[in-house]
Amino acid sequence: MNTGTVKTVADYVTENIKNAHLFKKRGIDFCCGGGISLAEAAAKANVSLEILEKELQETDSAISPGYDYRNWKLDFLTDHIINVHHQYVQENIPLLIQYAAKVAKVHGGQRKELFEIQQLFTEVAQELSAHLKKEELILFPFIKKMVRAQEEGTALPEPEFEKIDYPIEMMETEHDQAGAIFKQISDLSDNYTCPDWACNTYKAFYAKLEEFENDLHHHVHLENNILFPKAIELERSLNN
Repeated sequence: MNTGTVKTVADYVTENIKNAHLFKKRGIDFCCGGGISLAEAAAKANVSLEILEKELQETDSAISPGYDYRNWKLDFLTDHIINVHHQYVQENIPLLIQYAAKVAKVHGGQRKELFEIQQLFTEVAQELSAHLKKEELILFPFIKKMVRAQEEGTALPEPEFEKIDYPIEMMETEHDQAGAIFKQISDLSDNYTCPDWACNTYKAFYAKLEEFENDLHHHVHLENNILFPKAIELERSLNN
């Protein structure tokens, strides 16, 4: 979360979600690592700051901007995250586990990294499944209670935790861990590049892995850079 005055990569994506595609193309992390300035990001990606700023201006001037998530009510945003991103994770984990096992079994003799990718995805799948439950059973219901208290002018119910910062910090740490695992998977797969001789299952596996990572980046961005800061702000305003 950005607490300073310097505009960060995450801020650019919060203002226009389509900027995420530009940062993705340039290899710039806009979710877990999005708390850096544009100049820092340009230097890390080895791209001219002037070029990056020009591309962002072109994105901003494009027709049909994405959803304005910043102005959504927090209870609506939590429902969106559950119905779109949590559901995506839950639906695609079993498929990817099947793909990983089959491709490693058939092609692991030629490409040893497939076994490590299989192990890493199994690890992140388990972590994400537990992570979603924590959000759906503990954090998100409390955010909805805060919204209701604000709308009705009632007292904020006593949470299971001292303040909302604590579960949010845990969620953000888990986001970082998932992002680090996918960085390993991306590196091992040469950014999801199949060998020329790859079968259709191999190609489908890498394509679905890349899609899964892209969805995770968007998912984490909505939470880390929009939902969580606004939830912290709302709790503080209710307690004043």
